[in-house]
Amino acid sequence: MQTIRETALLLSSLSVYKGILSRTVPAAFHRLLRAADGSPEEFVRAWGDFFSLLCDRGCSRAFARCFTETAFYDENAFSRAAAAGKFEELPAPVLDAAVRDLSVIRRAAALTPDDLLSGFGHRKELGGVADTLPRWENGEPAPALAGELSACVARMAGYYAKNGCGMYARYRAFLWRGGKIEPIPYPDPIRMEELKCYDAPRALVEDNTAAFVRGLPANNCLLYGDRGTGKSSTVKALLNRYCGDGLRMIEMPKEALCDFPALVEAIAALSLRFIVFIDDLSFSRQDDSYAALKAVLEGGLASRPENALIYATSNRRHLVRECFSDREGDEVHRGDTLQESLSLADRFGLAVHFGTPAKAEYLAIVNALADERALSCDRALLEQSAERWALSRGGRSPRCARQFVQMAQSRLLRGLPLD
Repeated sequence: MQTIRETALLLSSLSVYKGILSRTVPAAFHRLLRAADGSPEEFVRAWGDFFSLLCDRGCSRAFARCFTETAFYDENAFSRAAAAGKFEELPAPVLDAAVRDLSVIRRAAALTPDDLLSGFGHRKELGGVADTLPRWENGEPAPALAGELSACVARMAGYYAKNGCGMYARYRAFLWRGGKIEPIPYPDPIRMEELKCYDAPRALVEDNTAAFVRGLPANNCLLYGDRGTGKSSTVKALLNRYCGDGLRMIEMPKEALCDFPALVEAIAALSLRFIVFIDDLSFSRQDDSYAALKAVLEGGLASRPENALIYATSNRRHLVRECFSDREGDEVHRGDTLQESLSLADRFGLAVHFGTPAKAEYLAIVNALADERALSCDRALLEQSAERWALSRGGRSPRCARQFVQMAQSRLLRGLPLD
């Protein structure tokens, strides 16, 4: 009983890592440990709640890993300093407390179901119920928290330096909404290998991104061109390729560009690299967000930090819609105003064009997607159907090709003709 009670007290006394007790699995386990001092009914209820939660998390055979991994996502004085590259500047009391907390977390993760049952003060009152209680398996702790404690601390600091802490360690994609950064739990999983053709423009964007991730000079990037050509998909695929190297992405609506200084303040001190993604960017007039973006790209006092780039997609090369009526009027220096409207795109250091594919390129994309899905059909018939599909939808594009192949696969699996 002393071991169970002592472990419960140790968990209650967590200081630097006290935040893990707000996570579901550690919180439920802590309740179970404290229930060991209570009635049999309270104890078995806490047991059932905890085991049910482990099953929901898919961790009934890996409790130790599930429990210890919560430390990776905790935001505290130790993890923030390590994420900012200031691990060596930590005061000794903070470092000592972090080491002590990590040892407590490892001790709690090592408790087995048999340990809890043998330590329960009213074991005899459970009777035969004890034998029927479901058992979980502990398994091994997360690799970073295995072995010598001093080595664990160094590995944890290295993890935070590479992956960040808190939500930045747990998620890779975020959204700026309501004046704050919110995680996107299920971002688009698209991979670069799924995107067909357009190798040259994608190579330009990827080279720029790879340099940025490595801490080398890189440019803000504008991906422009016709609809459905894979501009947004390219940006999202880059995140999935480089997230393991410390890249994160924050999607920012055009209307919120005036909040950019607040966004900068939130990420400037982090060691991670951030792409601020603005999708489908265009302006019908020079509004407040237009001026804000110009200031962010070049010339504003609250400029972007070194760990952030702006990637924008647009169907327009010049971003600002221009009408013939704009060339009329009584303004003396009308030409200067027109040049001002066209200057925004020039402030992106890299502008990459994604054009509508020709028929041969479109069919090459269709065939590549069909090969990827192992479609078994006459390719001449497939190409004829793909061309009719594109014409009925107003033009060829990679998006159109993907939609056609999805339809074709569905019909072939059901034994139906393509048309």
